[in-house]
Amino acid sequence: MKNRLLGMALLLCVGLLTGCGKKTPQPEELLEEYISFLNQADYASMYGYLTAEAQENIDLDSFSQRYSNIYGGIEASHIDVQIQPVEEEEKKSKTRRVEYTLSMETIAGPLSFDTVAIFQKNEEGEYRIGWETQDILPDLQEGERVKVVTTPAKRGDIYDRNHVALAREGTASSVGLVPGKLPEERQEALEQLAEYLDLDVARIEKALSASWVRDDTFVPIRTVAKENEELKEQVLAIPGVMISDTSLRYYPFGSKAAMLTGYVQSVTAEDLEKHTGEGYHANSIIGKSGVERAYEEQLRSRDGYAIQILTEAGEVKTILAEKPPQDGQDVVLTIDITLQQHFYQQMEGDEGCAVAINPETGAVLALVSAPAFDPNDFVMGYTSRAWEEINSDETEPLYNRFRASFVPGSSFKPVTAAMALTAGTLDPATDMENEGLSWQKDASWGSYYVTTLEDYEPKNLENALVYSDNIYFAKVACGMGEETFSQGLTGLGFGEEMEFGLNMTASSFGPEGKIASETELADSGYGQGRLLVNPLHLACMYSALVNEGNMRKPYLTEDEEKGFWKEQVFSPEAAGMVLADLQKVIEDPGGTAHEALADYTWAGKTGTAEIKDSKEDDTGTELGWFVGIQTEGVEEPLLAVMMIEDVKDRGGSHYVTPKVKACFDIYNTQMKEGSE
Repeated sequence: MKNRLLGMALLLCVGLLTGCGKKTPQPEELLEEYISFLNQADYASMYGYLTAEAQENIDLDSFSQRYSNIYGGIEASHIDVQIQPVEEEEKKSKTRRVEYTLSMETIAGPLSFDTVAIFQKNEEGEYRIGWETQDILPDLQEGERVKVVTTPAKRGDIYDRNHVALAREGTASSVGLVPGKLPEERQEALEQLAEYLDLDVARIEKALSASWVRDDTFVPIRTVAKENEELKEQVLAIPGVMISDTSLRYYPFGSKAAMLTGYVQSVTAEDLEKHTGEGYHANSIIGKSGVERAYEEQLRSRDGYAIQILTEAGEVKTILAEKPPQDGQDVVLTIDITLQQHFYQQMEGDEGCAVAINPETGAVLALVSAPAFDPNDFVMGYTSRAWEEINSDETEPLYNRFRASFVPGSSFKPVTAAMALTAGTLDPATDMENEGLSWQKDASWGSYYVTTLEDYEPKNLENALVYSDNIYFAKVACGMGEETFSQGLTGLGFGEEMEFGLNMTASSFGPEGKIASETELADSGYGQGRLLVNPLHLACMYSALVNEGNMRKPYLTEDEEKGFWKEQVFSPEAAGMVLADLQKVIEDPGGTAHEALADYTWAGKTGTAEIKDSKEDDTGTELGWFVGIQTEGVEEPLLAVMMIEDVKDRGGSHYVTPKVKACFDIYNTQMKEGSE
């Protein structure tokens, strides 16, 4: 038995050695393997499939470099092979023709072609590819080259509602060097240029050392504003410096609309990875913030490309694939840039934000954050020093305040009133008597008291709004109870992402959407506690006072869906009553906003929010608020919210009120002039 098994093993070994059981891969299989390596850009593995004769004609490095340059240059991907059926008789031949279709995605779109691979058996009986240059691409001969021609497309412009450009194509000055024209004192010249351009000499040296640079090449160093004549005159005095015009994104209103428009920059490696397959390339620009980012898909341009085969003389022999350029779409906003500028100018030197809407439609007319950066600086490129300065600026010009949320203070009292009236827990005529300027519900509050600034009679809803009584609205909130008050906030969209073109921080009332105690409930009634409100959201809440209790959905372009964000957040009676009382806040001589009295009818509410660690803390800061509403006497109603930080010792909300009134004054004047 043992001898029998040994014999069988010997026979098996002989069979293996003589080729029994061994299957020689057929050309079709080899071609599929070869193309799979092409998909992986594994050109070294592909090279192993070539015949000895082909390998004598091209070495591995040249082979790999040729494929890398061509397939990398045309951005070939998703390469697929479809092999044509072969007759049985042909399969026995020592030289085999394999017809196949090769298709792929390229920078110029789909590319597909029919071609033939010639396989030959070597001395070991294995098939190898008899490779030639045209196997890379059809009709490509030795000495010819492949070129990708780019036809730039134009990014869409951004306009305000009157078709005033907020972002468009502009021209800047590109300052550069021609190395061959630098003086003998080269280092001295570079140091002088670096000083003028606020750059490190090392950065200039790096640009000059690029592989593509020749003595007669213009090497761009930095882009500067075309209007900077003094700087251009200085740098042109240095031998070798040249200045040329260059096209780039331009923001005519600079910092006044910076947080609104945002800015574009060249794509990064991370951008390219995130947007793989979407047509971006190393020279693309992409929206980084604001409208530029939010509406990137509409605004972005798609360059045109043509993949050409050029003869040795440089003439176009064949166009393999072509994709026409596609300009980006213009985006027209509901913004009124004139109004936007007025609000920004009123806030210059301060830190804060302002929003303005048409309360009857939800159209957003202004979105302002101050201070702000100049988006043109991002496009032209910050120097290291300038970037460090703007990042270390204590006023935080890179912080978009209209997207954030803040303690609303007394600007929230009309919302509390409307919620309570709607819930039926408040009688507007009832006199909520109280002795003195402090109050606590009972002894269970310990040493905690709600305080207010002014005594008055009677303590009803109208007077409580006119005099902005903290105690009254603390009582109103406690009268509603935590559950009803919280339900009211949730119904107004607290804790909910606003459906809007730009991302806004959701308003909130506590880390988990819960009011933790009765004292916190009392504080929340007059806009303190743990309430945080986004300014645009606050404007939307006030819009319900104009629309019989229905809260408008804000929109930034006419293409967006319009309508109500939340319906019947207040009863029509509650909305009308609170709006009428807010007119008294301005018209009544004792009103907190009486200084805003004008020759037109409007309503308003002041607010001063305390930002401090405890009731006893006297080192905290204050936020000043004013909300203004005008629905009469103008062609288009206007509702505006302004918040300015650090108004303590500057008059609180009284620092803000005149600024908002100034904008309404100009708005009314313009409306009158426009109607004449």
